[in-house]
Amino acid sequence: MNFIDYYKALGIDKNASADDIKKAYRKLARKLHPDLNPDDKEAQKKFQQINEANEVLSDTEKRAKYDKYGKDWQHGGEYEKARQARSQQSYAGGGGPQFSGNFGEDDFSDFFASMFGGGQGGGGSRSQAKYRGQDFNAELHLPLHNAYKTHQQTLDISGKSIRITIPAGVENGQKIKLKGYGSPGVNGGPAGDLYIAFVIADDPHIKRLGNDLYMTKDLDLYDALLGSEVTIHTIDSIVKVKVKPETHNGSKIKLRAKGFPIYKKDGEFGDLYVTWQIKLPTQLTDAEKELFEQLKALRP
Repeated sequence: MNFIDYYKALGIDKNASADDIKKAYRKLARKLHPDLNPDDKEAQKKFQQINEANEVLSDTEKRAKYDKYGKDWQHGGEYEKARQARSQQSYAGGGGPQFSGNFGEDDFSDFFASMFGGGQGGGGSRSQAKYRGQDFNAELHLPLHNAYKTHQQTLDISGKSIRITIPAGVENGQKIKLKGYGSPGVNGGPAGDLYIAFVIADDPHIKRLGNDLYMTKDLDLYDALLGSEVTIHTIDSIVKVKVKPETHNGSKIKLRAKGFPIYKKDGEFGDLYVTWQIKLPTQLTDAEKELFEQLKALRP
């Protein structure tokens, strides 16, 4: 195999710190992972190279050998033995076997030898490196009414059907993690995780702020003046509310525990705030106008 410049493969220089090596490897691994480039042979080749480079450069002892011997780093021990043998033979004036210290090109950097077993140059078999799979990210869009109740949904992730339970009270932008539902690992490594972000649609009639709900309710002028009992439709029920006489436009009432369920706290709810919007009568008849004139005259 051709020699791989590990520093160049990771896009770093020879003075890079251990943290620099880790960051460079993770960035490239996310970009070149086979699951993200299933039909790109060049990307897969580079992925193998960066794995090899990371295995060597992230190991202090291996990196030291690589920095000293370059492409022949795996055979540094043989080099030292050959050098010592030559020195001893030269010093003793002996005519024993001579070693050039040169190794064939096939003994140089070999990804499959260094990463997946089959070590060369007397190095013996090496353990296979395991790599964690890629994490997946997905969005799940829900109307406000669906986020109100605990329910189940089936998701299709990379051809797999996953049935999940969505707890009541999830918020817009909230994420949950499904461990092990990401990309499979490499060489028996653990699978990645699946992160699901919830996107909760706005409701035209009810606004949610945290666990509280807000709505506006139309109120007839006569009910506002004289008091009454009106019906209000919440998300999951119908409640009757008493309106106090002489209720002002824009005034609010609070319906305790009629808001949104609190996430993973069974039986606990926020509150519902209702703002009264008083509707003035229109298209008055002559008789109605006359009555209003009489009311006007009664008040100084």
